[in-house]
Amino acid sequence: MSSPIVLSKIPGFDPQKVPVLGVDDHLRPLTREEYSAQSIFERFQADSERPPYSPLLAPFGAQAQAPKKEASVLVGLVQRQEVTLLLTQRAAHLKTHSGQVAFPGGKIDPEDASAEAAALREAHEEVGLEAQHVRVLGRLRPLETGTAFRITPVVALVDAHHVIDFNTHEVAQVFEVPMSYLMNPANHRKHRLELHGQTREWYSMPYHDGEKEHFIWGATAAMIRNFYGFLST
Repeated sequence: MSSPIVLSKIPGFDPQKVPVLGVDDHLRPLTREEYSAQSIFERFQADSERPPYSPLLAPFGAQAQAPKKEASVLVGLVQRQEVTLLLTQRAAHLKTHSGQVAFPGGKIDPEDASAEAAALREAHEEVGLEAQHVRVLGRLRPLETGTAFRITPVVALVDAHHVIDFNTHEVAQVFEVPMSYLMNPANHRKHRLELHGQTREWYSMPYHDGEKEHFIWGATAAMIRNFYGFLST
């Protein structure tokens, strides 16, 4: 079997130009109560008692190569009047995934005690988030990507009084997206691309903040979609 094609490494590839197949507006949006701090805490507590949720669409098709590198990201829920999700836009000069929307996070180093420790360390290094403002709730199922990463999403509450001081070498921008937008499947757009005999499928969730569009897609959108699946089961 040929190695899977990594879309982000194709010169000139623009995911925003790939047609939208449709959205999942037949699925119900979550209520504010369902993604409240208390509800998410209780959902993690009850996880072992509930049937497992399944990802509803593979992020890059079914031909992802065997994962070799462990990573973790911080899925930070900022506790504002309306709960938001903390995201970054990667710096344009980075060699991989430059300019893309991402969660704070990265590879798990040998000295990291756990995926949680790695996510907190990376969040501090990338956006200056202090651990004292973070309360870890639990993990989502790991996501395996076509770039040979196995990413563990670490879900946590973030105090609204946190201070952002991002590392401009890695991050171009830090922003927040309301959970009411992300937890509404009507905003989850499906894409498919046939390329060199391989099929690639992914979600996008373009969020407009005034005149600025934050184009969320790929692995980040897949993890958000899986978060919806976790909370809706």
